[in-house]
Amino acid sequence: MSSSTPESPKPVRRRRKAADSATAPAPAPTPAAAPAAAEAAPEASPAPLFTAVLDVRWRDLDAFNHVNNSNYLTYLEEARLQWLSHVPGPWFDDHAMPVMAATQLNYRRPIEWPAQLHVELFCERVGNTSMTIAHRIVDATDAGRLYCDGHVVMVWMDPASGKPVPLPEAIRAAIA
Repeated sequence: MSSSTPESPKPVRRRRKAADSATAPAPAPTPAAAPAAAEAAPEASPAPLFTAVLDVRWRDLDAFNHVNNSNYLTYLEEARLQWLSHVPGPWFDDHAMPVMAATQLNYRRPIEWPAQLHVELFCERVGNTSMTIAHRIVDATDAGRLYCDGHVVMVWMDPASGKPVPLPEAIRAAIA
């Protein structure tokens, strides 16, 4: 390389810690076992609890001409509210209302306009006062085009006391 061209940095290789090198490496699969593992069918994903169909709006776009990441939360909120509106029976009242306690979003690829989306909701976990709702945002015409996945934790609480309350029976019945 000439002295006028800057040299690109070399990747840093990480060394194994002494504790890691003391353990024996896992044996390599035998050639006969490799095809069997490759042919094993992937575990089937459960059917969605609910699928909301949403259109991407022009106003959802940012300066890079794709949906701003904050709008993913709005899409998920809309899907949850659509699902809750289909739950038969009371899922909230003056003493029990859902709040979002935690969220995890894994952004897989940008959403561009125009697009129609399917927001799939799955029941991942049910507790005494909460439920974890897994989600996937996919293209409506190609379910293999995954834009986002993750989950949210919804806790039912008494708005007056701020304390958790038991999950409503209507919610338990809807996810059974």
